[in-house]
Amino acid sequence: MTNYYYTHNPDIVHDEKQWNFEIFNHQFKFTTDNGVFSKRTVDYGSRTLIAAFDVTDLPDGPILDLGTGYGPIGMALAYQSPERTVDMVDVNELALSLARKNVALNGITNVNIFTSDVYEQVTATNYAAIVTNPPVRAGKAVVDAMLTGASSRLAVGGTLTVVLQKKQGAPSAKKLMQATFGNCQIIKKDKGYYILQSVKEG
Repeated sequence: MTNYYYTHNPDIVHDEKQWNFEIFNHQFKFTTDNGVFSKRTVDYGSRTLIAAFDVTDLPDGPILDLGTGYGPIGMALAYQSPERTVDMVDVNELALSLARKNVALNGITNVNIFTSDVYEQVTATNYAAIVTNPPVRAGKAVVDAMLTGASSRLAVGGTLTVVLQKKQGAPSAKKLMQATFGNCQIIKKDKGYYILQSVKEG
C-alpha cells in the first residue's frame, strides 16, 4: 500500500468528509479524504503559518504554495490577496483533485493548481513569495530540496516562509535557509512550531 500523503497516487479506500473552518474571519468549506495530510481539520502548523505570513511588503508577483495538499494555505492566501495569483502544487494527485473541489466550493478563482514533484514543473521565476508546510515524513532530502530550490524561483525581495516543528528539524532548516539566502528569521514560535522566513536579496 502506497497510501502516504506525499506519494503520487495514494492507494486508499475513499471516505470523503466535508467540514468548515474559519480563517481571516471567513468560513471556508473543505472536502477531504483518506490519503491526505490532516484530513479532519486545518493542521496547527498551517494555521500558524497563515497567521504569521504578511503580504504587506512583498514585491509584485504570484505566490507559490508548495505542497498544497487539499489547499488550506493557498486558498487562505488567495482569499486574502485577490489581486494576486496563487499557484498551488503537490505531488499527490488525490490531494490536488480535492484542492480543485475546494477552490470551486469557496468561489476562489485567482489560483492555478497543478502537479509538481517539489519544483519539477514550476517554471516561473518571479514569485513574490513561496510558502510551505513541508512533508517531513517524505524525508530530509525532499524538505531540503524545497528550501534550497526556492531562491531561483523568487523575485528580488520575495520571501520563502516555512513552518516546521522544532523536533522535526526547524533548527537545521534555519541553518540551511541561512546558508542559501544569507538570511533567515524566526518570525513566530507557537507550541513547538517555528515559522522561518528568508528574503531573496538583490
